[in-house]
Amino acid sequence: MTDDSLQPLGTSSAIDLASMIATREISSVELLDHYVSRVNLINPDLNAVVTLDLDRAREAAVAADAKTASGEPTGPLHGLPITVKDAIATEGILSTGGAEELSDHVPTEDAPVVTSVKDAGAIVFGKTNLPRWSGDVQAYNDMFGTTGNPWDLSRTPGGSSGGASAAVSAGLTSFELGTDIGGSVRLPAHFAGVCGHKPSFGLVPQHGYLDHPTGGTSEADVNVFGPLARTVADLRVLLGIIAGPTRDRSTAWRLELPPPRSTDPKSLRVAAWLDDPGCPVDSEVGRILEGAADALSGAGASIDRNAKPDVSIQDVWDVGLPLISAATSPGRTEAEWDEQVRRANDPDLDPTAAMRYKASTLYHRDWLLLTEKRDTARKVWADFFTRFDVLLCPVAMTAAFPHVHPGGLYSRTITTDGAERPYADLIAWTSLIGYVYLPSTVVPVGFTNEGLPVGVQIVSPYLEDLNSLAFAEFVEEICGGYQVPPIA
Repeated sequence: MTDDSLQPLGTSSAIDLASMIATREISSVELLDHYVSRVNLINPDLNAVVTLDLDRAREAAVAADAKTASGEPTGPLHGLPITVKDAIATEGILSTGGAEELSDHVPTEDAPVVTSVKDAGAIVFGKTNLPRWSGDVQAYNDMFGTTGNPWDLSRTPGGSSGGASAAVSAGLTSFELGTDIGGSVRLPAHFAGVCGHKPSFGLVPQHGYLDHPTGGTSEADVNVFGPLARTVADLRVLLGIIAGPTRDRSTAWRLELPPPRSTDPKSLRVAAWLDDPGCPVDSEVGRILEGAADALSGAGASIDRNAKPDVSIQDVWDVGLPLISAATSPGRTEAEWDEQVRRANDPDLDPTAAMRYKASTLYHRDWLLLTEKRDTARKVWADFFTRFDVLLCPVAMTAAFPHVHPGGLYSRTITTDGAERPYADLIAWTSLIGYVYLPSTVVPVGFTNEGLPVGVQIVSPYLEDLNSLAFAEFVEEICGGYQVPPIA
C-alpha cells in the first residue's frame, strides 16, 4: 500500500510545502498530483476523503504555477492543495454535512473561512468525512461509510472532524479546516496524532456551517471553525489567515490578537489539571499526560499539578452540554423533535437522556438562564488566568477506541480500564473548555502501549489564542509532536 518515495513530501508541514512552491523546488501541479497519488493509494482503506474536484483543482494549480513563474506577489498558502471538512460549504463541490438531506447540495459560494484560505492561495481539491450533522465522536454516515484511524483502521479517528484528522495524519492534504462544538477539532487531533486548534468563540466567522438542512446562514452558539495540521507553526499561520470579523462587521471591526504572555515559555505559570474523579482518564492516558508534564518540568517549565480553576467538571453536565445540545437541536428531524418534546419530562428517563431531551427542547427563557450560568463560569476562568498563564488538561479520557455505531452519543457505552463508562464522557473535557469559549490547542505528547497517539489540551484565556499556540510549540518540541502513522 505504501510507497516510500511519496512519504516525505506528503507528510511535510504546510509552511515547508508553501516555501518549496515559492522557491520553485516543486510546483503546485506536482504537489496536487502527489496528494492525488496518496489518496489513490491510501484512501481506499482509510476512507477519509469522500469527494474530489480534480479538474478545477488542476486548473487552479496551473494558474498558481504561472503566477509563481511570473514573479507576482502570492499569498502564504499559495499553490497548496487542501481538503475541507464536509460540514463546511465549498463553492462548486458537493457539501453534505454528512446528511442524506443534503446529498445533492452543491453550494454556490464558499463559507468565509474557505474564502480566506483560497485568498491566501490554497486550492481545495476534496472534502473529508464526518458523522451526520457533525454530531458524533466518530466519522461515519449512511452516504460515505466509516473512516478509519491511520494508526489502527479498526478504530475511529474521532469526530466530528474525523475525516479531516485522518487525512492530515496520513498525508493526504497540506492541512484541513474543521469545526468544533463539543471537541470536533480537538478530539480527532488527539485520536489521530495531529495538531489542532479550537479558536476562541467568535474569532473565526462560522457562516457556511452545514449542521442542519437550512444551516449556514446563522452562527451556532459554542461552535467554532479551526485548523488541523501536522505542526503547531502551521496552526499559527492558519489562524492568522482565517480569523477576523464577519462580513457584516468588517466595515468597522478589526482584529488584533494579544501576543503570547512571554517570549520564553519556561517563564509561564502553568497549571496541570490532568485528571478528575468526575471524569477520570484511563491509566494509559494518565501515564502519558504525567510523563509529558515531567518532560516539560525537566525542560524548565514551572508546572503546578495541584492548581485548577474553581469550577467543577460537573459544570459540563449541568451547563455546558445542555447549551451544546440546544445549539445542535436544529439538526433533529421533525420526528426526532416530536419524540424529544414528548419525552422531555418523562420521569423514567435516566439523567443523561433527560438532560439531552430537555436541553434540545428548551424555552428561550431557560437558555438565557443557562447563559447566565455560563457567564458566571467565564468570570471564574478569567480570574484563574490572572494567576496562571496556561492550563494543561486531557482531551479525552481514552485514546482512539474501536468503531461502535449502534446507539447514539447519549446511549452508547465505552470500556476503559475494564470499566463501562457513558460514551458521552468522551466529550466532557473538551466541552468543559469549549462552552466557556476558551481557546485550546492540542498537540500529540506520546503513545499508548498499543501504539495509539495521545494529545493534551493547552488552554489559554479568552482571545489569547497566540499564547496557547506559543506554549504548544514548546510542548511539541519537548514531547515530539506529530509522527508519521504506519499507513502513510
